[in-house]
Amino acid sequence: MISIHPRLFHISEAGDIERFDPRPSPSHFDAITGDVVFAIAGHLLHNYLLPRDCPRVTCYANAGTTPQDRDRFLGMSGASHVIAIESDWFHRVNTTVLYRYEFPASTFLLLDETAGYYISYEPVIPLAVRRIDNIFEELLNLEYIELHILPELRKLGEAVVASTLSYSLIRMRNAKPQSHPPAGSPF
Repeated sequence: MISIHPRLFHISEAGDIERFDPRPSPSHFDAITGDVVFAIAGHLLHNYLLPRDCPRVTCYANAGTTPQDRDRFLGMSGASHVIAIESDWFHRVNTTVLYRYEFPASTFLLLDETAGYYISYEPVIPLAVRRIDNIFEELLNLEYIELHILPELRKLGEAVVASTLSYSLIRMRNAKPQSHPPAGSPF
């Protein structure tokens, strides 16, 4: 892990958090050696502008992405990042209020560059908090995002993992089981 200082954020459905205390990581990372506070780098904040438990597939091109994968997954628009959610989550996304906390970066260490994860072993007092009343509007105002609402995510998740894209599969334990959709576009 290295220490750098980008803008760091945390998204929550709670708007009254005055201090973030380190907690056990919900996922295993070899590099984590104790309780931590998680933050997300500003350039990947869009991946977290959804209700916490909402399953999602997110992806973007990197230096090693093939032209075929770029065309297959990102060729539909000028967007550089794709976020896909399941249609069963539409109402919840449309009615959830989120809060964007900005953190001081000084105590954070980079955990995963592709996902934009940073961790701090120290308590964190937010610098600011901003209420987000309309998640879809917030996402769609980011001109680099292409948003997909699909019946299910598992087939897309498998295709993205097998691609040369950078990706995050978030809360997939909450995604529907894969059915047998017709062949065609990954979306």
